[in-house]
Amino acid sequence: MNSKPTGKASKESPTFSDQVGDKVSRKLKARRNSSAGVWFGLGMMGLIGWSVVVPTLLGAALGIWLDKQHPGAHSWTLALLVVGLAIGCINAWHWVDKEDRAMREEDRDE
Repeated sequence: MNSKPTGKASKESPTFSDQVGDKVSRKLKARRNSSAGVWFGLGMMGLIGWSVVVPTLLGAALGIWLDKQHPGAHSWTLALLVVGLAIGCINAWHWVDKEDRAMREEDRDE
């Protein structure tokens, strides 16, 4: 009776101790990130919200000023409000994509 595992079996499937070690490391990582994760998520929502709101308000303010300076048939306020909203949405998408890539890279490294 040979009680030692062969090299072939360990290459094909992980041993029980490897599986337990993986579960422990995932649980420890989840425990470390759970409290920071909530605050990080709230902060990210605030960042995304402001990245949409600021360009939208700046576009509206510029549009109001242009409407007062150069009144015409078309509303600068509405046009620049939409442009500011589009810029804000692109900006928010950029931040979310950046954080998503960072999280995936962190998971890949571990």
